[in-house]
Amino acid sequence: MTEFPAVPHGGPGGRPPVNRSNGNGPWEEQFGFSRAVAAGDFVFVSGCTAWDDGRVLFEGSPAEQARAAFGVAVASLDRYGLGVADVVRTRMYVTHARDVDDVGRVHKELFGAVRPAATIVVVSALLDSRMSVEVEVEAYRRKA
Repeated sequence: MTEFPAVPHGGPGGRPPVNRSNGNGPWEEQFGFSRAVAAGDFVFVSGCTAWDDGRVLFEGSPAEQARAAFGVAVASLDRYGLGVADVVRTRMYVTHARDVDDVGRVHKELFGAVRPAATIVVVSALLDSRMSVEVEVEAYRRKA
């Protein structure tokens, strides 16, 4: 994962810096976004899929794609010292309504004890037609 230099925010109150990091997906550079952005006490992780080294993993298995996608998201949080217990919001995008229960079960396996605010949306397609699931997470850094 590539880390970018912190972008300081001046202005009144001296807001904390914003830190960005990239993963290994081709779309981050192509479309100009970061895999994860830490802003103050929050870390926002962009849409993650079951993509690895130029190929889609687990084609035909929405549950396994969800598990892999959440794995990418949690690994992104780890770079900022956060994990599953720090997640406060998730979003799941699935390409077929029939897959909602399978993806929801994976979500519960990972976040059942945490119970973040969550949204699941059925969409017509993702960037690659072999992908059936994309996820986003937001985490909160608790003060010690």
